[in-house]
Amino acid sequence: MNLKTKLLDLLAQRYESEEKIVTEIINLEAILNLPKGTEHFVSDLHGEYHAFQHVLRNGAGKVKEKISDIFEDELTEQQINEFATLVYYPEEKLKLIKNSFNRDEDLNKWRQEMIQQMIKLIPYVSSKYTRSKLRKALPEQFVYIIEELLYKTDEYSNKQQYYTKIVQQIITLEQADKLIVGLAYTIQRLVVDHLHVVGDIYDRGPEPDKIMDTLINYHSVDIQWGNHDVLWIGAYAGSKVCLANIIRICARYANLDIIEDVYGINLRPLLNLAEKYYEDNEAFRPKLQKGEELSEYEQLQITKIHQAIAIIQFKLESPIIKRRTNFNMENRLLLEKVDYSSNEITIRGNTYPLENTCFETVDPNEPAKLLEEEIEVIDKLLFSVQHSEKLARHMNFLMKKGSLYLKYNNNLLIHGCVPLDEEGNMAKMEIDNTMFSGRELLDIFEGYVRRAFARPKETDDLATDMIWYLWTGKYSSLFGKGEMTTFERYFIKDKKTHKEVKNPYYDLREKEEICRNILEDFDLNPDLGHIINGHTPVKEIEGENPVKANGKMVVIDGGFSKPYQSTTGISGYTLLFNSFGMQLVAHKKFTSKEDVLENGTDVVSVRRLVDEELERKKVLETNAGEELLQEIKILKSLLEHRYMN
Repeated sequence: MNLKTKLLDLLAQRYESEEKIVTEIINLEAILNLPKGTEHFVSDLHGEYHAFQHVLRNGAGKVKEKISDIFEDELTEQQINEFATLVYYPEEKLKLIKNSFNRDEDLNKWRQEMIQQMIKLIPYVSSKYTRSKLRKALPEQFVYIIEELLYKTDEYSNKQQYYTKIVQQIITLEQADKLIVGLAYTIQRLVVDHLHVVGDIYDRGPEPDKIMDTLINYHSVDIQWGNHDVLWIGAYAGSKVCLANIIRICARYANLDIIEDVYGINLRPLLNLAEKYYEDNEAFRPKLQKGEELSEYEQLQITKIHQAIAIIQFKLESPIIKRRTNFNMENRLLLEKVDYSSNEITIRGNTYPLENTCFETVDPNEPAKLLEEEIEVIDKLLFSVQHSEKLARHMNFLMKKGSLYLKYNNNLLIHGCVPLDEEGNMAKMEIDNTMFSGRELLDIFEGYVRRAFARPKETDDLATDMIWYLWTGKYSSLFGKGEMTTFERYFIKDKKTHKEVKNPYYDLREKEEICRNILEDFDLNPDLGHIINGHTPVKEIEGENPVKANGKMVVIDGGFSKPYQSTTGISGYTLLFNSFGMQLVAHKKFTSKEDVLENGTDVVSVRRLVDEELERKKVLETNAGEELLQEIKILKSLLEHRYMN
């Protein structure tokens, strides 16, 4: 018996009759002709959990749009806003609503109306799905009741009292609030079929862990790693320099609580080192957001930690640069370029005075040498990181659902760039004596990330070093700049030294021909496909257009991260792709959940059409359709194997 026969025999245990096989083939063939589900693309969340939650709950405005479609002739604009807010935040809105009624009779009448309105809305938002898929989205404890109400037939007026009694009993038995909450989350789930996170969940903002928990529980999601995400993966995979970077960034944005309180990583040894060697330093004071307050003592502690971990980071970079000559990063050996007697540094033939220095643990004769205390601190930190249960869960999810790029429904999803040279050719990088470029280079990068993650005890191997290169290297698809000038920004006043030159990709992606060439390199149809990018904030305030190259390029980093919003002028882009085409949504600044609940405000501002389908796109034309075709092929083989021989 060959392998194919064995596999078909195993499959036959699931489909034990000819009728079941035929029924499933008919079902799958029918699904292929349904309209494709709505995809929602988000990017550069940077720990801004509440803004992300709101955009997720309102489906980038789709929830309210669906409500308006159904109820525009029945409800006022204020009532539509109230209904939409109930769908977004059902538990919180219910509390406010209940407090606004003086009589139970009035509250129960409102409950009855809300249940009826939600039951009316659900068929509309689920019209592209099978009954089976809808059933899976319903709250489990109410499936039977909801299906009775959804599929009610009363053409002979025999069942009107039956349906009325169902709703009345739900209210009498005090289950109405639970049902309303369940229906609200069902509507949210049905509006968006699949979520794409095009990188950078971590760093800057205060709650990336809550975003990760949300994604873990989301019904359908994929992630394209951002440079900040890879930094966290690298730290968990054993890269001490990646670990130093994430702590430094958390200190810079006053988010050390993420390290210590959320992931349980003990920072006391680092604090003790910092208290011993460092004093106050203006350049290392934490960047506080508007309304954020810390005591002077807390700020001083963070400032000292910030200096200590930054110097450890700079020291850890040196041996990697020296042992990986193919990284071509010798010009980043900056600790060795400092004249410690005059407090100056010479870079590319130019000498600059240094300010705000904190070289207390640096030996001028061996500037990259770690003190024994520093070695002990970073080793303890790494042990703590690799033994954090919550961090392990989050990093494993990032690896399971994540990749450097994704080809999905003929679109290329990539956080940063495909490195190019000035002429628009794929830039080449040598790795293990072989030159790689374009898609092959990204495949090699991802292979090293997965190898490092699988062997976390190997801290100085090429795979672990390569993760750090993805954070900061010239040909990294995630970084996309010539060099990272962190050292210069801390210690050199002359801002010319701070400039980070972007890869030519970021200018050339304005050209349709370049984007078409990239799509072809990734085996995608350039007539149908798009490149969807994050990583670089679109400065809408300066008139920058996020849709480039005649629609072939869409950039969706519009500034979820609060530190960017003063330069972007908005609070993030998201992209919607349904069976009719693509729409880009620009979001107003998110204030608070409380503002939405009390005032019915929303954060959707502008929609613009990116691409319109000439014919409505079906499931058949999607990645999911390809998988269904494979299932149909296998089932037909099973049918032939079992019943037609």
